[in-house]
Amino acid sequence: MDKIFNNTQVAFALKSDTELDRAYFLFKMISNQPLVRIGAAVTNFALNVNLPVEGLIRATVFDHFCGGVNENDCLSVVDRMYTKGVSSVLDYSVEGKEEEDQFDAALAMTLKTVEFAKERQAIPFAVFKPTGLGRFELYEKLGAKQTLTSKEQEEWDRVVARFDLVCSEAHKKDVALLIDGEESWMQDAADDLVTEMMRKYNKEKAIVFNTLQMYRWDRLDYLKKLHDVAKKEGFFIGMKLVRGAYMEKENNRAEEKGYPTPICSSKEATDANYDAAVHYMIDHIDNMSVFAGTHNEESTYNLMSLMEAKGIPTKDDRIWFGQLYGMSDNISYNLADHHYNVAKYLPFGPVKDVMPYLIRRAEENTSVAGQTSRELGLIKTERKRRKDK
Repeated sequence: MDKIFNNTQVAFALKSDTELDRAYFLFKMISNQPLVRIGAAVTNFALNVNLPVEGLIRATVFDHFCGGVNENDCLSVVDRMYTKGVSSVLDYSVEGKEEEDQFDAALAMTLKTVEFAKERQAIPFAVFKPTGLGRFELYEKLGAKQTLTSKEQEEWDRVVARFDLVCSEAHKKDVALLIDGEESWMQDAADDLVTEMMRKYNKEKAIVFNTLQMYRWDRLDYLKKLHDVAKKEGFFIGMKLVRGAYMEKENNRAEEKGYPTPICSSKEATDANYDAAVHYMIDHIDNMSVFAGTHNEESTYNLMSLMEAKGIPTKDDRIWFGQLYGMSDNISYNLADHHYNVAKYLPFGPVKDVMPYLIRRAEENTSVAGQTSRELGLIKTERKRRKDK
């Protein structure tokens, strides 16, 4: 397998010198863990007391990692990326809402993104988070097999109705729908609900996709069991595979409450688990569709090799590669340059509401060994290439 991810000319073709300099500055800042923690705290404080910092955030970290403050804002970014063959997944990244009207607003926005996806070839997927459509505590209570009160049952019925409306619209409009994974202690209830949607809407092909966070050591077994159910009941499986985004929180809670951590024992074990899930899905690709969300070059090469070995065309619609906007452009744009299906998650939403997402991205870059130094190294290489031209 040719090593293609060092081609910085392809990776940064859409970035001006100014944008490249901004990216370098941002990743340099993110590489400093104490600075990220202090910066996150100061930013949250400034926004909460309404200090005029939105313009500064918008011009720096927001514009690097987000598509805009609303869906229309994103379209110029979507169109620009698509000139290089990179598709977009519009991700309404407003988190931590608790009220019914906020869930209904998220539902309306998700339905709008389904409509956007139907109208635009450059947007092949829609996406939402389970807690965008219902209260975290409700999922948690159901996952713990606790009985809901009659009021909570009515509330849960509304959550189910929201899920069903989005999935039925996606099915009607033939738009693939990614449903994100969250913390393990609410995920069981979300898994059950997403499986119900697969039963209903994945009869001809995968429309509804769940997410497996492969830093959890139990997820491969979960996938195999689900596959047995899908074969018996006659529906297709759609899965987004990621490593996971809540590791610190998961480990801390397990320690605090005295149960074994659901997280793999090491980074190597997580990598092996991720690659095993990819392998399993490719082995059963006739019944499955996979969205391989990864910033890991080796895992990406691994999937490319599997496709080549099995004679699967690069443009097979059942296999997509995905990265986050503002990260791993060397993977995304070089994959697209070699005619693979690739899509960037493109977060959007009001600056203040998207800050929890942005802080998590910064912390994730800080905690993943080598991620930030890899980004910095590639940017340096491209700056030098341009200078020497």
